[in-house]
Amino acid sequence: MLLQRNYKFWFCTGSQDLYGDECLRHVAQHSREIVDALNRSGMLPYEVVWKPTLITNELIRKTFNEANADEECAGVITWMHTFSPAKSWILGLQEYRKPLMHLHTQYNEEIPYDSIDMDFMNENQAAHGDREYGHIVSRMRIERKVVVGHWSDPVVVGKIASWMRTAVGIMESSHIRVMRVADNMRNVAVTEGDKVEAQIKFGWEVDAYPVNEIAESVGAVSVSDVNALVDEYYDKYDILLEGRDPAEFRKHVAVQAQIEIGFERFLQEKNYQAIVTHFGDLGALKQLPGLAIQRLEEKGYGFGAEGDWKVAAMVRLMKVMTAGMKDAKGTSMLEDYTYNLVKGKEGILQAHMLEICPSIADGPISIKCQPLSMGDREDPARLVFTSKEGKGIATSLIDLGNRFRLIINDVECKKVEKPMPKLPVATNYWTPMPDMYTGAEAWILAGGAHHTAFTYDLTAEQMGDWAAAMGIEAVYIDKDTKIRDFKRDLMLGEIFYR
Repeated sequence: MLLQRNYKFWFCTGSQDLYGDECLRHVAQHSREIVDALNRSGMLPYEVVWKPTLITNELIRKTFNEANADEECAGVITWMHTFSPAKSWILGLQEYRKPLMHLHTQYNEEIPYDSIDMDFMNENQAAHGDREYGHIVSRMRIERKVVVGHWSDPVVVGKIASWMRTAVGIMESSHIRVMRVADNMRNVAVTEGDKVEAQIKFGWEVDAYPVNEIAESVGAVSVSDVNALVDEYYDKYDILLEGRDPAEFRKHVAVQAQIEIGFERFLQEKNYQAIVTHFGDLGALKQLPGLAIQRLEEKGYGFGAEGDWKVAAMVRLMKVMTAGMKDAKGTSMLEDYTYNLVKGKEGILQAHMLEICPSIADGPISIKCQPLSMGDREDPARLVFTSKEGKGIATSLIDLGNRFRLIINDVECKKVEKPMPKLPVATNYWTPMPDMYTGAEAWILAGGAHHTAFTYDLTAEQMGDWAAAMGIEAVYIDKDTKIRDFKRDLMLGEIFYR
């Protein structure tokens, strides 16, 4: 499953020829040095590519259109080393269609007090030039990321690295195709939504297939392929028989192996990167896909339960954005189940019937096979585990009827106080910020769903920047949230985004 493309980011420096050729040589030299240093930092997930200094309308327009046409270019980083008249940028910016960063930096970190003269001032005037450029981008109402600080500062480099992942999410959004196996759960509101508008806004293609069409792909998987994958399961995971006959248990596990192979082959053949299922329409499938879906998620596919295609697309998006991240802790679909309201120990137990991604697991992962009241099929095998501790974000993309809203909640994942031996599913347990009561009230006021796309590895800022690039509202629930202010923000959002 392809998660990471060979993306690059162009570094474009603005100037003009008022100060002569020697100044322009210094500008080119300085910008090359900055690019080389960024690439050597080891902090960036993608390569920065230096481009010649932009000083004319024609060259700026040509460069931006070349960036549009280059499939490897995921965005452009702009910096005005000297003064660059902003009218020169209008046509290029009008035609540019990819993510844009404005790096507000300068070559020198400190004012050279002993030697500074007017030649130095004319050449090193980013404080002047970047404001001219920033003005025209704002006047043109163009969404961009602004990062301020010296290019050698690790904090600045970290912000560039963070934005790169958001930019890749913006680019990859238009490559997400969600396969719906059957339809949504009947009478459920949050799994619905305007699929045409989602394609217009986000680039997502959301298509439905009859369940038995994919069941045919499952049925075509050979016994030898199934047995090989079951052997892999038994090598990789703990087997919890819990009194079941070993041969009978293995048969149940084999059903999930057959589903995993059949689903994945179908997804690859039809070029889909995310999938949804629904326990109410399983056709010829012998079990509700459980372990199979968990393994597909771990490989990078998005998933949403009960036909929730918005969550499936968001999980896929987050997995692409975190691809290749060192020490990544994981991304998964989750669902709010039940609260702990004991004072000082408040939290929400997250789980689902079967399909939580093992990328978020902490410690051993086991296979269990137990009855499931929903689905009217044989007992499905599933991976069972508890999740990592640490900070994360839970997101909910909702359709408000006339527009989309992305709700982003900072959460603190914790260990549950006691084991839950009778609960045969993977779990996560978190307390929403700023506290259980405020967080839950704000989530409900904003219309947040019970399904979430969760990750340990992205920030609210990154997802908010993605939402801004998509032209939709983002609301944040975090340590600073106060209900009175939050209600006001929702009302303002109703006015601005209607």
